[in-house]
Amino acid sequence: MIIPILIMCLILTTLMCLYRVIKGPTVFDRLIAADAAGIMVAVIIPLLGYYFEQPFLYDIALVYGLLLFLDMLIFAKYLEKGEILK
Repeated sequence: MIIPILIMCLILTTLMCLYRVIKGPTVFDRLIAADAAGIMVAVIIPLLGYYFEQPFLYDIALVYGLLLFLDMLIFAKYLEKGEILK
C-alpha cells in the first residue's frame, strides 16, 4: 500500500524539478534540475516494476540510469569546453 503513495510523491517532486528546468535562472540550475528529475524517474521505474510485478522494468531502469549518467557527462563537457568532440 505504501508503494503507490511513494510513486505519487516522486512524480510530484519530478514535476517540481521540471518546473525548475523551464524557469531556472541559470543554465546550471536547469542542468541540475534535469539531472534530479532523471534520477527520480530512474527510481520510479523499478517501483512500478515491483508494484505491477514486471521484472523487465528493472533492466529498463538500469539502462536509463546509465544513459542519464552519460548524458550528464556530455553536458558537463560541453559546458566546460564549448564543444563535445575534440
